[in-house]
Amino acid sequence: MLNSISGAIKNLAAADARLRATAAEEIYRYERRLAERATALWWRDPDLSALLLGPQRVVTVGIAVLPKNFARIRSANGAPPLAVVPPDQNAEEFELHFADGVELDVLTTRDPAGQGAIARFLGKFGEGVQQVEFQCTDVDRATEILVERFGVKPVYPSARPGAGGTRINFFLLAVPNDTGESGKILIELYQKQHAS
Repeated sequence: MLNSISGAIKNLAAADARLRATAAEEIYRYERRLAERATALWWRDPDLSALLLGPQRVVTVGIAVLPKNFARIRSANGAPPLAVVPPDQNAEEFELHFADGVELDVLTTRDPAGQGAIARFLGKFGEGVQQVEFQCTDVDRATEILVERFGVKPVYPSARPGAGGTRINFFLLAVPNDTGESGKILIELYQKQHAS
């Protein structure tokens, strides 16, 4: 599937809007399926499921691309606004929204030689899906539940600032054997800040 995802990422910069939408859906459906399988037990816990919006969950697939492709994809999709990303994260980001709830975050590094997570990902793996994001109403409480009930360690001891004023944390999970894939999948929980 790696070659297919690579081709789909290239097609996100296509001139044809239908080709872009098809590429986005291919990336989104495939990666969401892997994430749903990796987190399957989470949805059986009523407290955690409620924090993650249960059946109404909002899922976004985050793809990391090289800066030149970031610019191409952004331009082909009408130059969506850039998210405000904390400077220490050495990243740029924008969102793409397609029909049927297909949501992508397109990410790149500001400095390819830098030490940000996106620069490290691109240096190690090249372009591809970097994370799958689940909206959460309380990242700190969800993190407590994941540690206490599931033995899942967060990447950060507590939530930290994310793009667009969110609070975030990450969890690296094994891809289930029955998916035909191997390796790990990075899950991000993000909490939108409420206006006061």
